[in-house]
Amino acid sequence: MSDTRPYAPSHGDAPGDGAGGAKTPTSAASRVTRAVRRLLSVAEGPAGADGIVEAAPPVALRDIFRRFWPYTRGGRRWLVVILAFVVLGPVVDAAEIWLFKIVIDDMLVPRNLRLFVPIALAYLGFTFFAGVLAFADDVTSTWVGERFLLALRSDLFRHVEGLSLGFFERRRLGDVLSRVTGDVDAVETFLLSGIVNAIAQVVRLGVFLGVLCYLRWDLTLLALVIAPLFWFTARRFSRRVRAASRERRRRSGSISAITEEALGNIALVQAYNRQRWEHGRFERENLGRFRAAMASARIGAVYTTVVDVIELTGALLVMGLGTWELARGHLTLGGLMVFLTLLSRLYGPIRGISGLGNTFYSASAAAERIIELLDQRPQVVQAATPRKLGRTRGEIAFDDVSFRYPGTARPALTDVSFGVGPGETLALVGASGAGKSTAAKLLLRFYDPDRGAVRLDGHDLRELCLDDLRDNVAMLLQETLVFHGTVRDNIAYGRPGASDEEIVAAARAADAHDFVSRLPEGYDTVVGQRGRLLSGGQRQRLAIARAVIRDAPVLVLDEPTTGLDAESGRHILQPLRRLMSGRTTVLISHNLLTVRAATQIVLLQHGRVADRGTHDQLLTRSAAYARLYRLHGTGGTSRVEVLP
Repeated sequence: MSDTRPYAPSHGDAPGDGAGGAKTPTSAASRVTRAVRRLLSVAEGPAGADGIVEAAPPVALRDIFRRFWPYTRGGRRWLVVILAFVVLGPVVDAAEIWLFKIVIDDMLVPRNLRLFVPIALAYLGFTFFAGVLAFADDVTSTWVGERFLLALRSDLFRHVEGLSLGFFERRRLGDVLSRVTGDVDAVETFLLSGIVNAIAQVVRLGVFLGVLCYLRWDLTLLALVIAPLFWFTARRFSRRVRAASRERRRRSGSISAITEEALGNIALVQAYNRQRWEHGRFERENLGRFRAAMASARIGAVYTTVVDVIELTGALLVMGLGTWELARGHLTLGGLMVFLTLLSRLYGPIRGISGLGNTFYSASAAAERIIELLDQRPQVVQAATPRKLGRTRGEIAFDDVSFRYPGTARPALTDVSFGVGPGETLALVGASGAGKSTAAKLLLRFYDPDRGAVRLDGHDLRELCLDDLRDNVAMLLQETLVFHGTVRDNIAYGRPGASDEEIVAAARAADAHDFVSRLPEGYDTVVGQRGRLLSGGQRQRLAIARAVIRDAPVLVLDEPTTGLDAESGRHILQPLRRLMSGRTTVLISHNLLTVRAATQIVLLQHGRVADRGTHDQLLTRSAAYARLYRLHGTGGTSRVEVLP
């Protein structure tokens, strides 16, 4: 927490994040600035184009402190201890340096070797004490910093989990992951390490300045003449630092997003021989980050050179005047040597204080991305005093529901009304894009309708406790979702705390027990990421077992046989019937052969209810339904099993 370099790396950042802005104090810096602008202009692209993620809105430093300071609550009392270490450290350093004066003036020059033992013991004591301080400081600082990261990352993850489904449908998951992981680390550097570092620099400056004034106040004033140059130089570089930091953070988010998409869909990538194309996307974002990093390195190198020249100028001025004072007998050799040593220690804090703005600007790029994520608000908000449901009867009604997805022009549903009683089966059918899955999302309240109401047991879903609502609904999605974990974990996901007997019973009801028993570790077999070690039919049966153990009164089946071959589809029909028995079921399908026995069938076209009735009624009076039915092969209906 005591790094004094204004462009020091923070949790993975390269030194000296910087980009174009005002001219630098030197012609070399100006040339580098122009190069930086060219590099970043090449790296830039339109927001959201070809993989690049949008930049987060800029946030003032004081607002960043205000937003994140509450997360230090658990470790604030330990900050006092850390500050004590910060004060004691420079005092010990100054004492060790003062011993150097005694060594020269009282031992070496007069050749008084009797002082060697006490001076050596003093050095050993100071070294031991400094080591204890460093150990205590490192451990305490790490504990406080990690507690901060624990609180912030946990709160951020909880916040992201609570966002509505629409957020995840619009955002790239890899970029969100990058913010929850790497960017959070940089915020700790900005807030805790930055504050402690600033206080440490001020304390060190005060201690060394006091000792220098005690030695020779006139030489000290001469040394301080160049101090404003440190501040002026850092100020000229600060905007470049912030610009390059934002670019690097944005490119890092793009790299994470592309990596997650390509590797998460690796089967598709390889099947279509798109490895080179995906690598090209990945390489372009890496190249953009590389260019931003190189711009940062060039700015950092120029900054270091300029500051070193300023520091050397001050030291040479003091050395010249000090040598003249030594020749006149107004200053001892030990005093001059100690003064120059203390002066080098003094310029370090001056450099650090003048460059703290650069450090803050560099880390603030990550903080801006976190704030932008925290400022996202869920589209679905629970009522202030929600109605508690308990277990429902399962009566569902859509009353003149209209809905349009955010950012789209065409409504997904328009004036849709239908109802289904407890224990009955309602089938929503229609071509792709007719609005079937949208209705299911509204039923689970992933979205709220723009007009009308969705009701459960007569209650508007917007009045209900969100947890109660979803506890009463089990859902099988088009994409069978299976987590990396054991078979047991995946089944129990439907009802945490379920006993082994209940898990096995659910597997039997889903016709999954036999194949699970044949797995190498049975119910303790790890199924791999997204269940890729299982077949499609096996994953679907695990999903059915998960829904069975949930035992919800309302069941939503969204294309339950999609992606399965004919034999696998037939194998899951019987467990699906058992699952549907006694439950209110909303069956979504474009395949009319699977819904003929439903209590009621609702035909959706372009987001509107085109017709409703039983299979026989619709086949007789609806030309659109009859056409869809023929598309799925009426010639083979005698051999096709149907639901329910």
